[in-house]
Amino acid sequence: MTIDRRSFFASAGAYGLAALAAPVVLGQTKPRAVVVGGGPGGVTAAKYIAKDSQGAIEVVLVEPQRQFVTCFHSNLFLGGYRDLASITHGYDKVAAAHGFKVNAQAASRIDRDKREVLLADGSRLAYDRLVLSPGIDLKYDSVPGWGREHEETMPHAWRAGPQTMLLKRRLDAVPDKGVIVVIAPPNPYRCPPGPYERVSMMAHVLKSTGRGDAKIFVLDPKDSFSKQGLFQEGWERHYPGMIEWLGPRIHDGIKSVDPATNTVTTGFETYRNAALVNVIPAQMAGAIAREAGLANGSGFCPIDPANMKSAVDPNIHVVGDAAIAGDMPKSAFSANSQAKVAALMVRGELSNARTFPARYTNTCWSLIETDDAVKVGGRYEAKDGKIGAIETFISQTGESADLRKQTQGENMAWYGAITADMFS
Repeated sequence: MTIDRRSFFASAGAYGLAALAAPVVLGQTKPRAVVVGGGPGGVTAAKYIAKDSQGAIEVVLVEPQRQFVTCFHSNLFLGGYRDLASITHGYDKVAAAHGFKVNAQAASRIDRDKREVLLADGSRLAYDRLVLSPGIDLKYDSVPGWGREHEETMPHAWRAGPQTMLLKRRLDAVPDKGVIVVIAPPNPYRCPPGPYERVSMMAHVLKSTGRGDAKIFVLDPKDSFSKQGLFQEGWERHYPGMIEWLGPRIHDGIKSVDPATNTVTTGFETYRNAALVNVIPAQMAGAIAREAGLANGSGFCPIDPANMKSAVDPNIHVVGDAAIAGDMPKSAFSANSQAKVAALMVRGELSNARTFPARYTNTCWSLIETDDAVKVGGRYEAKDGKIGAIETFISQTGESADLRKQTQGENMAWYGAITADMFS
């Protein structure tokens, strides 16, 4: 499957065809859709509800940050392939172009009985439909010895922005022959191949700056990981001897970390005075979703696969990383695809417009070394009570250099296309 700007927008248009049905406003005043969270899911939902309802629905995006730094391609910033400005985007252009409002403060709570979002300043914002895209929260107690107070010493960089820049500074300070320890997260988590692309980018920076004798240990709680064969083939080809992946049967579990000495103790070995420890902890849905009672025991939110509605509250759609999306991974592409389905359903219900069966798509690209990128993805639909894969694809080991270079071209084109789709 090849993605470029034209094909991405053509796919996007399948979910947002306002001309197919003239909107009919219910009642005397416009219905209101409130969207909480300005990431890939939230900003996409706000745009497409406003755009495709042609003004029939009042849309308010609640997002405290004026600019959004994308987690997707933040690894490429770490590797020196992007600068920070190129992964930073604002909301003014898309809001003005499509006629929705941005309320630049945090949402503190959802009152489901009254259908209101409580805001940080104490005001309340009523909604007819709510699209919730709160992303993930980190489980700070999931790694023994590590907590919120240690994220400056042992950064996670699993939310893009200051943590991304901190991890970059720490990586640039690693000496030759220095040791990096990356603690990978358990399933489910944001961006399944993300930790391993990050490791690749770390190795690229070290090798290309004359620090090829540094060592990266990946301590993983999982027995396997996304694109494992592809990553390990690439590591052996480009960074022989630099990266060592250890699964739980080898390291016997993370017993403790000591941020004061940058020490990581496992059941197998102790890594003392590491130059850099990158802790990527376990994750769960953002607090506002959990506190509203929308999450189950997994910490994430079950949804109706036919429309992305919460399984708990039919007036709320949950999209992106916070949702339990069946076979779909937690990725920006997934969030964008899910948001278009949610937007279509919200528009249909609030403006009496035509809707269509939900169709979802996703591709995750990963850069291993310059012009050596791999991908995995698929198409999905509601089946057997979940979002199920109906077609999947993945890069193969042993592919030609030309094909891998082409895949990286797709990766860069997709980033331009999806950010244009979200922020313009």
